[in-house]
Amino acid sequence: MRQMKIRITFITILGLLFSSCSVNPVTGKKEIMLVSESQELAMGANADPGIIASMGLYEDEKLQAFINEKGKEMGAISHRPQLDYKFRILDSPVINAFAVPGGYVYFTRGIMAHFNNEAEFAGVLGHEIGHITARHSAAQMSQQQLLGIGAIAGAVAFEGIRNNFDQIQQGMGLLFLKFGRDDESQSDMLGVDYSTQVGYDAHEMANFFGVLKRMQLQSGQEIPTFLSTHPDPGDRFNKVHQMAGEQQATRESNMPLKIGRNEYLKMIDGIIYGEDPRQGYVENNVFFHPVLKFLFPVPQSWKLVNSPQMVQMGDEQGKAIIMFTLSSKNTLQEAAQEAIEQYSLSVVESGDRRVNGNSAMAMISVIKQEQQQGTTQPQEQEAIRALSYFILYGGQIYHFMGLSRENDFNTYFKTLQSPMEGFQMLSDPSKINVAPDRVRVVNIPREGTLQSILQTNGVYVKDEQEKTALLNNMELQDILKPGDLIKVIEKGKR
Repeated sequence: MRQMKIRITFITILGLLFSSCSVNPVTGKKEIMLVSESQELAMGANADPGIIASMGLYEDEKLQAFINEKGKEMGAISHRPQLDYKFRILDSPVINAFAVPGGYVYFTRGIMAHFNNEAEFAGVLGHEIGHITARHSAAQMSQQQLLGIGAIAGAVAFEGIRNNFDQIQQGMGLLFLKFGRDDESQSDMLGVDYSTQVGYDAHEMANFFGVLKRMQLQSGQEIPTFLSTHPDPGDRFNKVHQMAGEQQATRESNMPLKIGRNEYLKMIDGIIYGEDPRQGYVENNVFFHPVLKFLFPVPQSWKLVNSPQMVQMGDEQGKAIIMFTLSSKNTLQEAAQEAIEQYSLSVVESGDRRVNGNSAMAMISVIKQEQQQGTTQPQEQEAIRALSYFILYGGQIYHFMGLSRENDFNTYFKTLQSPMEGFQMLSDPSKINVAPDRVRVVNIPREGTLQSILQTNGVYVKDEQEKTALLNNMELQDILKPGDLIKVIEKGKR
């Protein structure tokens, strides 16, 4: 009987595999694909609103028109020209570009600020479109599903490992979390191919990878997000240069390949560089929001992450966190009820309060978690306690939610309560009238080294000079000539 069960399961899996083979648009080879093109399109359409909500869009009509034009042109000559490609600039300072299934490609303003010409952008654009045309995300998900099928079959046939099924699934998900070296190399090749076809010099794509490597190696610099989400397959700089040379050697057109340095630099003149304080900033353990005109204290040594949807704070040990959001409801009671339903809260006590002159409601509740691992009875985990404040201010309701495990709740109660009780109106003009740093493009009036030119523009601190050199993909001793354009960082008002 057991052998019969294993045989039936094995035959079922084989049937599924043979019926799920498809031809890869790039390689022309058959591959196992459990995700259809219609599913890819649906995944992209579903993911796009969440990505925009979490990071925000960077509003720049000229820059958006540029990436739309180049993106559509490249999509049309790609291996999947039938897709309706969408291109977004996200309002994030991190240096990143990524794609999701179905034709959605995203660039952060951080990476747009670090490109030094159109050809660098075109190479990375081709790389990301390559992930879509080669169906890397879909193939990755198919591998996860296939391993899931195998794990399910094993759990059914061998009851002894059923309790480990969840752990197996989680492990497989982590194993395929990032693109592998083969996928990255293939996307680099496609980036070279596509950008060359639309008339750009793909050697510039390699140069951009070189500047990212410099950022990674420079002391005190964090690894650029683009490198952390795109594993470096060996010596990428030399490899892409080699591919660009080979691609250009076989070109039929005699038209010179474009770099587009000055055109690109003029287009990004004025782009925001780094964090935008108008979206909220921390100074001396206080969070200020100059547009919505409020402030609240941040617990000492806590980490804070600010996004358009939510402010999150947490202690270094991870034993307590606070989430701060804007409620969509019109009354304190409606906002509280929305939170109760959204987070499955069991209310212990609640009551009306005044917070620095503002009407508010405070609530203590419990979140009970249940975990099932193949057992007949749910196993209860330790409950989570929540302290929630709903504050009516400026015609809107703000929601603080502080969380910790039940055993730690009393220890952290005052710390969780501090930002909530400290929420108040911001009226200090010096905290309201802030402005972000911006990239400014300047024309070199005379010949000199980059370092001497920066000093002429008031940049004397060595670290700032090094940062600006990286921003331009130059060395401080590089010689500039009259009429050359470079990027400098114009400090905002803080």
